[in-house]
Amino acid sequence: MSEPWLPACRQAAKLLREAHRAVAFTGAGISVPSGIPDFRSPGGLWSRYDPVAVASAQSLESNPAGVWEFLVDTARIFHPAQPNPAHTALADLEGQGVLAGIITQNIDGLHQRAGSKTVVEYHGGWDSWSCRRCGKGWDHSLAHELTRDKLPVRCPCGGLIRPQIVFFGEGIPARALQESEDLLRGANLILIVGTSGEVAPANTLPQRVKRAGGMVIEINLGPTAFDGLSDIRMDGPAERIIPVLYDLIIS
Repeated sequence: MSEPWLPACRQAAKLLREAHRAVAFTGAGISVPSGIPDFRSPGGLWSRYDPVAVASAQSLESNPAGVWEFLVDTARIFHPAQPNPAHTALADLEGQGVLAGIITQNIDGLHQRAGSKTVVEYHGGWDSWSCRRCGKGWDHSLAHELTRDKLPVRCPCGGLIRPQIVFFGEGIPARALQESEDLLRGANLILIVGTSGEVAPANTLPQRVKRAGGMVIEINLGPTAFDGLSDIRMDGPAERIIPVLYDLIIS
């Protein structure tokens, strides 16, 4: 039996093939099949932690041990995760010149590991850690093995080590803002994948493309803030839809 999203997928393939400049915009949903639960979903990290207490600018000062317990739990989730077919197909679309690049809200680095070259990490990236005081880098590769008695991790200078991700209460990095601006300049199509559109200001990016006269294609499961904005909506798993989309475009 044909997938219910297949007719829309054919339409989307045609639009992507004809687009002057297309950009992908991804969120947590694309990494769920890789074993990384959406932090906000049932069973996600925010069901076990208060984000203000462990992932805010304030908590870095007031609760460094709690921050690090959260970071170690996150590292244990991220460590075994591998790119899934949705990540790989987006990388292939970039390789074929169909996509100019990806703006992602994810911090997991799976787009890069799948082979994507132009990736704007809007909320920072998990792979870069450094001291808050002196700025010295720190190798986080064994963070998933740390135990509570070794937390928090501090630099020899005494400063707290942290990943270069956006904590609650912190602004979007200037570099990410500039890179997303550069990537969206002239874009007449944006492909939304796996994001509910609840988090500002990232959720305004598709609206910018739409206001400029561009098209919005959405691949999601469940209701999102983009209802009424998307020109084409495919309700289904990204790891199945995007490889089909790729095949339709290059065939």
